[in-house]
Amino acid sequence: MSQQPELSSPPIPPPPQSGAVLPQAPAAITNSSLPHGHGPQRIPRWLERAELFLRVLLRMYIGLAVCYAPWSRIFWDQNPLFVRYPTLSVWASHGAIRGIISGLGLLNLWIAFREVVRHRDG
Repeated sequence: MSQQPELSSPPIPPPPQSGAVLPQAPAAITNSSLPHGHGPQRIPRWLERAELFLRVLLRMYIGLAVCYAPWSRIFWDQNPLFVRYPTLSVWASHGAIRGIISGLGLLNLWIAFREVVRHRDG
């Protein structure tokens, strides 16, 4: 009894005879060959505006929170992270560090406003 592997794919057909006509591959489909209305789909204008509104709203919220957080007594001075690590608390109490963090919040606000103006002009 001979042990041969089972064929999992169909056998390859023999090469065509000389003079035989090979079948043509279908032509590539382009936008010009499609009937009107079947071109690439565009995102609706209302959905683009809703996405822009939500993105700007989120950036403004984060920017305001990051601007305000270093100057808040409850959030910054009584932060459990700073209480647990006193060295970090010393660094966080410097005005320059608070200013840098507030500056990042202002940068976030500026990016949000710039995006609104850029999309309004375009």
